[in-house]
Amino acid sequence: MSGILSRLKCTVATLLVTVMISLPAAADTARADELLSQLATASAEESDGLVREIRLEWSKSGSAAMDLLLRRGRDALEVGNPELAIDHLTALTDHAPDFAEGWSNLALAYYQQELFGPCVYALEQTLALNPRHFGAIKGLGAVLEQLGEPAKALAAYRKVLDIYPHDPEVLEAIGRLELQVTGQRI
Repeated sequence: MSGILSRLKCTVATLLVTVMISLPAAADTARADELLSQLATASAEESDGLVREIRLEWSKSGSAAMDLLLRRGRDALEVGNPELAIDHLTALTDHAPDFAEGWSNLALAYYQQELFGPCVYALEQTLALNPRHFGAIKGLGAVLEQLGEPAKALAAYRKVLDIYPHDPEVLEAIGRLELQVTGQRI
């Protein structure tokens, strides 16, 4: 078991390094790019609306069938059924492997099942397709916390703030981890 955990930690560390050096490599839609630029400089009050619009843009697969699989996967997650979500989202990523939002939601389903290896793989796919996916970077931070890597989790969360400076969950996590890692709050 410790061998698997050790390999998983190495994989997560490699993914973190890849994420840190690859921003911004992949192309988003023009509208999502515009919204992400606005988000980086928006006030806290403006951020919520921008995040909703960005997520809406990211949710557009270009296929009604794929959008339906995404919606079914999200609905299953919302009602606390990650097993069913994994079924829908795996079908989505099988049929639309270049759709980052499918991978992102699949990562969340795996995370809820505490399947951290598959979760990291899905996060890696998400970030390869959309390096500015702040939800995936935040998810990486959460996995790193679960694996007992607070300094690496802190680095991931700080990267989120480059994209989404007012994420309340990330700000709380940074405050908590700063205290744990350095002994002082930011």
